[in-house]
Amino acid sequence: MVKIFFKPYFLRRYKKLPSDLRVEIREKIELFKENPSHPFLKTHKLSGRMEGLYSFSVNYQYRIVFKYREDGEVSLLTIGTHDIYKN
Repeated sequence: MVKIFFKPYFLRRYKKLPSDLRVEIREKIELFKENPSHPFLKTHKLSGRMEGLYSFSVNYQYRIVFKYREDGEVSLLTIGTHDIYKN
């Protein structure tokens, strides 16, 4: 099981989302903890200015951006629509 840390920016964005979406996010995070490579998550490495970071899908519209820490644990950095890759 992967240990997850939540960055403050992630938590601020998460709290602004609708409650039904937050439930779906929690479910996907639990799935990620059990198996970061689960096919439902579509986990992938990012490139360009986000090189070194990874992302997984919550649903068709929302993504979570994260990074692996040196200890093998994970920090969730941000959440949002596909536009988060542009910011």
